[in-house]
Amino acid sequence: MPSDVQLHEKLDRTVPVAPLGLIVLPSAEGLGEKINSYIAQFRGTSKHLTGPLFDGYSRPDYRIPVSLRRFDTGEGRGMIEESCRGKDIYILVDVTNHSITYQMNGFTNHMSPDDHYQDLKRVITAINGKARRIHVIMPFLYEGRQHHRSGRESLDASLMLKELMELGIDSFITFDAHDPRISSVAPISDFSNYTTPYQFLHALLNSFDDLKVDREHVVVISPDEGALPRTTYFADVIGADCGMFYKRRDYSKIVGGKNPIVQHQFLGTDLEGKDAIVIDDMISSGGSMIDTTHQLKTNMHAKRVFVCATFGLFTDGCAIFDDAYEKGYFDKIVTTNLCYTPPELLEKPYFAQADMSKYVANIIDFMNHDASISHMSTSVEKIHEILEKFNRNEHTEFEKRTLDETEF
Repeated sequence: MPSDVQLHEKLDRTVPVAPLGLIVLPSAEGLGEKINSYIAQFRGTSKHLTGPLFDGYSRPDYRIPVSLRRFDTGEGRGMIEESCRGKDIYILVDVTNHSITYQMNGFTNHMSPDDHYQDLKRVITAINGKARRIHVIMPFLYEGRQHHRSGRESLDASLMLKELMELGIDSFITFDAHDPRISSVAPISDFSNYTTPYQFLHALLNSFDDLKVDREHVVVISPDEGALPRTTYFADVIGADCGMFYKRRDYSKIVGGKNPIVQHQFLGTDLEGKDAIVIDDMISSGGSMIDTTHQLKTNMHAKRVFVCATFGLFTDGCAIFDDAYEKGYFDKIVTTNLCYTPPELLEKPYFAQADMSKYVANIIDFMNHDASISHMSTSVEKIHEILEKFNRNEHTEFEKRTLDETEF
């Protein structure tokens, strides 16, 4: 497989579509800063340093400042503080970041996904059609769980995607969408959904030097039927067995906006003495995930239980995870930095974060050149490469390579 350097050398033989501009909304400042740093690093060693086509190609900062202010009534206003004319604009937003507050009628409000989405639309309209192209990078798909209609209810995710396309964006980029079939709302539009199995595996291998990833030692677990496609893919790639929990719900009741789970029923192979890797798109309150890990450890006698979720929302805080960890229900939780992470979680002994900033930076860099990015959406070869190295007992050498030093 081509290395990171070889892939970027290919870009030296292509011309960017337009000057690159990165608009980072306040909700994604931390991730945006790292992405900007990587792009500057990539292009700092590029041969694209001369000629009018590459004016401003290599610079330390690609971010375009924006102002998003609130009036006392709670109304908002978006303003671009630098020209976007003729640029290839990438807007980064995290709709899950509840840590940002604003004043309304004397009260302090925490920003909701609706607030972040409205700010995104304000920025797009403030660009006023002057940009060459506009791309929206929304790692956590806004209203992604409200993707289908089962009664007299709204279709929020569909409405969002249709609305953004009508506002004139050229592409929409998300990660591990709850249901990627949402793209059928705009079938001829550029909708990209990336997954994170490579980063999950790398984080686990860095955390446990005695992990043996094969069919005899590892079983990949789907916590429900909805997560089964991503689970079977991960299991097939690493050569492990797969199992699934079936959630039996009480559809006569609604608690917290959803039907409560009556029982988790496991379908799969014997887990005794094996490591279990639970794969899901998100951890919300965590109750269902804790119940899953409890059954894996207590009832099925799994050796260790690792939880990998793209988005760690932790809506009810960390207390239930602290308690479950002390009881030995799980051994590690891995989530990405694609959404807001509570600061206290970073200090937990059971938590590991998979850094996705270099991956996103590569996506932006290649898209700006209209270059193929299929090597980033298909991670099979990269996973096999690190597994081969790890299984040759080269743990010391492997652990010296941080995620930032890997290809993507």
